[in-house]
Amino acid sequence: MPSFIPKRAIGSVANSSLRSERSEMLRTRVIPCLLVRDGSLVKTRQFGRFEYVGDPANTCRIFNECEVDELAIVDILASVEGRGPDYRMLEEVAEECFMPVAYGGGIATVDQAEKVLRLGMEKIIVGTAAHRQPGLLGGIAGAFGSQCVVAALDVRRVGHERYACFARSGSDNTGVDPVSWARKVEELGAGEILLTSIDREGTWSGFDIELVRSVSEAVTIPVIAHGGAGTLSDLSEAAKTGGASAVALGNMVVFQKKDMGVLVNFPEHPLLEAALGH
Repeated sequence: MPSFIPKRAIGSVANSSLRSERSEMLRTRVIPCLLVRDGSLVKTRQFGRFEYVGDPANTCRIFNECEVDELAIVDILASVEGRGPDYRMLEEVAEECFMPVAYGGGIATVDQAEKVLRLGMEKIIVGTAAHRQPGLLGGIAGAFGSQCVVAALDVRRVGHERYACFARSGSDNTGVDPVSWARKVEELGAGEILLTSIDREGTWSGFDIELVRSVSEAVTIPVIAHGGAGTLSDLSEAAKTGGASAVALGNMVVFQKKDMGVLVNFPEHPLLEAALGH
């Protein structure tokens, strides 16, 4: 399968070598997941109640200083509004980031994916478009390699014992079971899954471990648990009990604490190593 290397990544190898060595000490990758809306960084609760956080490029600069290993950026309204990626914002982010970045939001064609990659993003996150045209995952994987493709599964409970995948930022119930869909996206060519519990997102109440475990056990590709992280113990539980290969953080890295003001931050490595290290 072909391998695609964005030109920005070639020049950043030396900057990332120390981070790569350090990240190998952790069993589980820890990834800030930033939501953008109209070019601004926002935070939501269950994909609603937008709260302004700051400027994406400036926030990336802070994460550079925090020595974050990788980053995910998602335009939460692109699919709802039927528009493509904000390429200007992505150019600004690429100029500031020294770590690999995955981008999602509004990508509906292989050409759009290629443009995002050539701007300097390392991975493409595809959610809504994959439900509408499942072949898109295979198209991107075939052109650039499955390592570039992250399938986004946005999931809600639809009963006491049932879950369903939702599209268009949680507004459309696809009726598809997340375990079945996870197996399908792996078959279609996704190299990774970003699994978001909409019910837990922005709540500080911990990951939905039942959901994380069921999807992680169903596939062989890495699963990134997202939605609900509030403590380092939550990260450990997602990895050790839920089987997640990575955890994505929202509130924990943009607020001081629950119900407190904005403070872009990242857990110190010794604390992460204690929770997630060998």
